[in-house]
Amino acid sequence: MPCKIWLVLSVWLLLPTSDAGRQMPKLADKKLCADSECSYPILIARALQDYYPGDCRFIPIRQGQLVYIYAMLKDRGNLFWAGSVQDSYYGQQEARIGHFPSSVVEETHALKPASTEVKTTKWDFYCH
Repeated sequence: MPCKIWLVLSVWLLLPTSDAGRQMPKLADKKLCADSECSYPILIARALQDYYPGDCRFIPIRQGQLVYIYAMLKDRGNLFWAGSVQDSYYGQQEARIGHFPSSVVEETHALKPASTEVKTTKWDFYCH
C-alpha cells in the first residue's frame, strides 16, 4: 500500500503545472479590429518597457521591440490589446498573438482603422 501511494505522489509531482491547453477567463466580451476576422494589423507600436506576462494569455515584450496590433479589447478589458511581437531578427521569437497592457507600447504607425466591433470567443483566451 505505501508503494502505491508513493507512486501516485511521484506521478502527480511530475505532471506539468502550466496553463497550456486550458480555457482561461475572458478579459473582455468585445474587441475592435480592422476587419471581422481581426486578420489585419491596426497599427504598429514600439515597446516602451519590458513586459513579463502573468499567464499564457499574454505575450512577453522587450523594450524597443515592434508590436503589430490586431485587436483592442473593449469595455472591462479596454486596457489590453492583442498583437504579435516582431523581433529584430526574423526567427528569434515564434510568431504568436497574445495580449498585453496598452500602456507598455507607443503607437508609431497607424495602418487600418479599428472600426469593426467583434465579439470575443473562448479561443481568444485559450492557452495553447
